[in-house]
Amino acid sequence: MDKYIYDEINGLWYELQGDYYIPCLTLPAEKENKPIGLWGQRHLRYLKEYKRVTYTTLLTNGTLNVYLVDIDEQAQDMFSRLIKQMAAKEGITEMLKGENQMLWIQRMGNIQSRAREIVNTELIFN
Repeated sequence: MDKYIYDEINGLWYELQGDYYIPCLTLPAEKENKPIGLWGQRHLRYLKEYKRVTYTTLLTNGTLNVYLVDIDEQAQDMFSRLIKQMAAKEGITEMLKGENQMLWIQRMGNIQSRAREIVNTELIFN
């Protein structure tokens, strides 16, 4: 038996695996391969675990990386904007940082936690 055969009807190559011929399939190459950040990795984990159909569709279309990079950029922009807005609203300034560093760290940590929760709810786990 031949290791590889070509089926002219389907236009596919098949490889012999044990007693069966399995089609030689490959995923399409993605156009751009940018690194995926923290938010994109979180969303990827969410897709794999809870949205298998969406994950598989994006993967087989070759658009998963582009999609995750876009989500990552949106989430990072939203996170930064929320931190700036909350800090301005609560009066957390560089002057406070100079006068009382521990209070500034506590308040900024609180703001970052709230902003992270909002981004997770609105973009990452939705």
